[in-house]
Amino acid sequence: TVVNAYRDKYLWSDGISQAHFRYPVCTMIEAFPGFQEIAMKRKVLFMFSALMLMPGMAAADLDALMQGCNDCHGDNGVSQWSDVPTIAGLAAIVHEDALYIYQDEARPCAESEYRQGDTSRAPVTMCALAQELSEDDIAALAEAYAELPYVSAKQEFDADLAAAGEALHMQHCDKCHSDAGMNPDDEAGMLGGQQMGYLRDTFAQYADGSREQPKKMQDKMELLSADDAE
Repeated sequence: TVVNAYRDKYLWSDGISQAHFRYPVCTMIEAFPGFQEIAMKRKVLFMFSALMLMPGMAAADLDALMQGCNDCHGDNGVSQWSDVPTIAGLAAIVHEDALYIYQDEARPCAESEYRQGDTSRAPVTMCALAQELSEDDIAALAEAYAELPYVSAKQEFDADLAAAGEALHMQHCDKCHSDAGMNPDDEAGMLGGQQMGYLRDTFAQYADGSREQPKKMQDKMELLSADDAE
């Protein structure tokens, strides 16, 4: 397809073999001269793929797929569990890319139990679930969840740590994760108000190298201590 051909043409060049839309535009613009043009093509092709793929999916099919997602991620993609991220409100291009990364098994895939619905089902992994999705499924799911409102998790936190974290965020993260990490237009993961257990797990995976990241982000993460991450 056009989308796959585009992915294959613009491989990330720091040793990561998979070629999906996985890196924030701000990172790529700084990494490659002239990437503004590539970024614009990326957006146009993503919108084109969504328009081409989604009409072929019946609403009932999409509802069934979303129900399966919601049984782990919460109603309307809003998580109520510390170790599970909220996926509502993610930029479609980020969500689509994440699912392709899971298809590639290029991200840790721990088993997780279903949190609602039929909880007697066997535990699953995101990699196994993503393998069952077609390109049409992925495009439709990404667009559907992007239309839903992002809802910050209600969770206890340490006010002093939060203030220190805000300063670190402004210093190291705000360029690609603006508006307290809650701006979907950044085409980056949602950080502000995300479940803290999930964020801890993700930061630990970045630190031990089990979760891939672009070089610029890796450089930033290496500046952070374990206390900074907390």
